[in-house]
Amino acid sequence: MLDLEKRRLALRTKLRSRKPVFAAWTSLYHPSITEIFSRSGVDFIGIDIEHSTISQEQSQRIIAASQASGSLCLPRVASHNMEMIKRLLDSGADGIIVPMVNTAQEARDIASWCKYPPKGKRSFGISRGQGYGFDFESYIKKWNSVSSLIVQIESISGVENIEEIINIEAIDGVMVGPYDLSGSLNIPGKLDHPKVREAAKRVIDACRKIGKACGTQLVEPDVAQIKKALDQGYTFIVLSSDVFLLWKWADRMQGFIHKNRK
Repeated sequence: MLDLEKRRLALRTKLRSRKPVFAAWTSLYHPSITEIFSRSGVDFIGIDIEHSTISQEQSQRIIAASQASGSLCLPRVASHNMEMIKRLLDSGADGIIVPMVNTAQEARDIASWCKYPPKGKRSFGISRGQGYGFDFESYIKKWNSVSSLIVQIESISGVENIEEIINIEAIDGVMVGPYDLSGSLNIPGKLDHPKVREAAKRVIDACRKIGKACGTQLVEPDVAQIKKALDQGYTFIVLSSDVFLLWKWADRMQGFIHKNRK
C-alpha cells in the first residue's frame, strides 16, 4: 500500500508541477491490454467507461492489472454520477477523469464526491481500495492528498468558465475534448478550425497561468506530434487507445488486402 501511495503522490505532483505525463487509454475490456500498455512505462491507464461497454466489475479488474503492472489507473466515468465515482474509487482507482464539465459548481460537486471529509463528501467503506480493511486507516488518511482529479473541458461553456473551474483546489488538471468542443461550436469534426484552436488555447493558457496540468489525446502519436502538443502548452498526453490502434491497423490492412486481391 505504501508503494501505491508514493506512486499516486508522484502522479499528482507531476500534474501539479506541469511536468510531462503520458497515458494510455482502454475502451475494450481485457486486462491483457492493460498489461501490455503498462509495459510501455505510461504514468497511468485511462478507462473509457463513457463510450464503451466496460462494466463496474470489469473496471476493477483493469484497475488491478494496471497497478500490478506498474501503472496507475484513472477511469473516465460516463457522467456526473456520485455513485459511479464512489464505486470506482472503492474498487481501487487512483483518481477519476470526469467528462463534460461546464461550470464551477459542477466541478465543486465532483470534487466533493472524490474527497473524504472535511474536504469532501465521499462516504467511508471497506472494499478493494482500502485493502479490504487492512489498509483502511492509511488509505483514508492519505487519500485526499495523493489522489488525482482531472476534468474534461468539452464545450464552449466550459471554456468560458475555465478560470473558475481550474481554480478549484481539488482539481489537478483538465483535458481538452476537441470533438465535443467542435460540436459545441457548431463545426463538428473540424478539429483544426480556428475557433476550436482558439478555444483550446484559452484552456491551455488558463492552466499555465494557474499552474495545473492540461491534457489532450493523440490518435496516431509520433515524436513530431508529441513535441507539437508539448510546445502548444499541453503537459499530459494520452497516447492513442486500443480502439484507435486497432482501427488504424485494420484501415491499413484493408488497403493491402484490396490491392493484393486485384
